[in-house]
Amino acid sequence: MTTSTDPSQLPPGLPAPVDDGAAAHLQGSLVPDVQLRSTNGPLVSLARLGKGRVVVYAYPRTGRPGEPELTDDWDLIPGARGCTPQACGFRDHYAELTAAGANVFGLSTQSTADQEELVARLHLPFPVLSDANLALAQAMRLPTFRAAGQTLLRRLTLVIRDGRVEHVWYPVFPPDRHAAEVLQWLLTAKA
Repeated sequence: MTTSTDPSQLPPGLPAPVDDGAAAHLQGSLVPDVQLRSTNGPLVSLARLGKGRVVVYAYPRTGRPGEPELTDDWDLIPGARGCTPQACGFRDHYAELTAAGANVFGLSTQSTADQEELVARLHLPFPVLSDANLALAQAMRLPTFRAAGQTLLRRLTLVIRDGRVEHVWYPVFPPDRHAAEVLQWLLTAKA
């Protein structure tokens, strides 16, 4: 399989990730008070967002058009490919997600500068949070993997309600259709 340099496209035949149980402990857990850099300026603690639902979709890393992937075998790593299509899905469903009562955040271990480029290029209406020092990943024991010497988050989505994890999607596949799945859950979940 050759690696495409267009991060907005999902190539056919991507391997689907399997549920290895690495996120099973998250359902019902309290969110730790960890300050994360945000693309919209202020530090954000997911534990301090107050009442209501927050959707946090975590992803490994986004690529840039025309640049090679992090590793030559990126497309062969189950669940690695698809961060840009996933972000576009949350962008495209953003109004519906907020109308369903949820704030939306993206989350990765990339730098805020990389995330700001992504937000500007894709016109994301929500902030993306940087866990570059892995503080939240370690405090919550989020599933991660290593590639090219970097620790990256495995793709998962959390619904946080009043500081506690209410719902978890893990693994997430295919990533380009996930925002619609989250929206459907929000529309049918108990208020």
